[in-house]
Amino acid sequence: MILLWLVAIVVFLLDWWAKSIVVAHFMPYESRLVIPHLLWFTYVQNTHGAFGMFGNSPALLVVLALIVLGVFAYAFRDAVRHSNLVRVAFGMIVGGAAGNILDRLQHQSVIDFIDFKTIWPNVFNVADACITIGVALLVIAQLRGERRV
Repeated sequence: MILLWLVAIVVFLLDWWAKSIVVAHFMPYESRLVIPHLLWFTYVQNTHGAFGMFGNSPALLVVLALIVLGVFAYAFRDAVRHSNLVRVAFGMIVGGAAGNILDRLQHQSVIDFIDFKTIWPNVFNVADACITIGVALLVIAQLRGERRV
């Protein structure tokens, strides 16, 4: 379980650090080119859930995030004990969720800044990316038969 919590802490701190830099050096909705024709950093204060869903109720979104974490913890409770891949995946999900929950509690919104304008319509953050990668790793673990329920 140490691996799970280590990954979660690293993800949480990396997300917090990146968002702190954006808040300190960008104005809201300011956009700066990072990699020509590919990547911009655009400071967005997102009051909605993933992909703009669930309105702009921070309390509801915090509760939903906690419920989803609980469902994942229950569904993968055995696999977490037996699979490093699941531990890493769940650590990424927990760390990312914690980063976004902290934003909602502090700012009533989530700080997003990673912007692939030409290939993806949504701006996101490190926490979002880690949650997505974590879920993909859970799917891989499932396909490999690493989920023991």
